[in-house]
Amino acid sequence: MSKSPSTSATSWLLVVTTLPTDDPVPRMRVMRTFEALGAAIMRDGVFLLPETPANRQAVERLVEYISMNAGSAQAVKATPLDEAQLAAFRKLFDRSARYEDLTKTVESLRVGFGLADPSAISRVLHKQRREFDAIALLDFFPTPAREKAKDALADAEAEVRQLLFPTQTASGAKTKEKFLGRTWATRRPLWADRLACSWLIRRFVDPEATMAWLDKAQDTPPGAVGFAFDGARFANSGTRITFEEMLSQLDMEGNEALVKVGGIARFLEVRSGTRVPEAAGVQTLLQGALRRSGSDDELLREAEKTFDLLYEAYCEPARK
Repeated sequence: MSKSPSTSATSWLLVVTTLPTDDPVPRMRVMRTFEALGAAIMRDGVFLLPETPANRQAVERLVEYISMNAGSAQAVKATPLDEAQLAAFRKLFDRSARYEDLTKTVESLRVGFGLADPSAISRVLHKQRREFDAIALLDFFPTPAREKAKDALADAEAEVRQLLFPTQTASGAKTKEKFLGRTWATRRPLWADRLACSWLIRRFVDPEATMAWLDKAQDTPPGAVGFAFDGARFANSGTRITFEEMLSQLDMEGNEALVKVGGIARFLEVRSGTRVPEAAGVQTLLQGALRRSGSDDELLREAEKTFDLLYEAYCEPARK
C-alpha cells in the first residue's frame, strides 16, 4: 500500500467563486461537482482541495465552466501558514467516521450468517463494498479506519461466499488455483460478456480484484488471470460464453439468478439462446454506459450498476 503524502509537502487548491443568483442550474452543477470531487466548503462560494493532477484538471474545467455561465472563479495554490493550519486543513478531509459507520454495518451483518438468506446478505455487502470504494476514491489522507473497514469487508465477503457456494473453497472451487487478490485481464473492446465477467469477478469471486484492460496485441501481465479472449484462463467454449464458463468452473451454476444474467449476456454477445424481455433494456443501458464513460474503469462502474439491479431483480421474489 502506498504511503500517504507527507504533511510538509502537501499543497492545496483554493477556489473562490461567484455565481449568478437568477439561474439555479449552474450553481447546482458547480456545487454537485465540488461535492463529487470531495472538496471542503470553507464558506459560501469558497472551496478547498488537496492539489493533485486530477483535482487541478477538474478545477481548471470548473473555472472555465463558471466563466462561461456569467459567473467568476479564481483558483489559487495555497500553502498553510503553519503545522496547526495544515492539520486543520487535513481534518476537513478525514473520512474516518464514514469508514467506522461502514464497519459497524458490515459487522452487524454477522448476526445473520447461517440464519438469513446468504444472497440477501451478499447484496447488502456488495452495497457496502461500493460505498467503501466511493469513500476511498475521495480519501486523500487515509487513516487506520480505512484498513479496518477494508479488512472487515474482506472477512465478511469470504464467509458469505462460503455460505453461497459451499462446494467452492477459497482456493478456487474445481481448481486449486487461488483467485483472491489477483489481477484479472481481458481485451478491449468491452461489451456484454467481458463486462458481465468483470462484474462477476468483483461481485462474487475476488472483491479485491485489480482489473487490467489489454489492447489486441498486448500480452497478459505476469501472474494475471486472463478471461474472455482466446488462450485466456477463462474463455468461450462450444456454445457457452466466458461468463457461463466461469459459472461452471467456479461451481456457481446453482445460482439461478447468475444463470439468468449469463443468458442475457450470451444473447447480447453472440445473439444465441433464448431472448428474454430484459435483453433490450440491458443493451440500451450498456450502450448508454459506453457513450458516457471516459475510460474502461468508468464503463465497468456504470455497467456494474445495471448488473447489480438485474441480479437483485432475479433474486427478489415477485411483488404483487
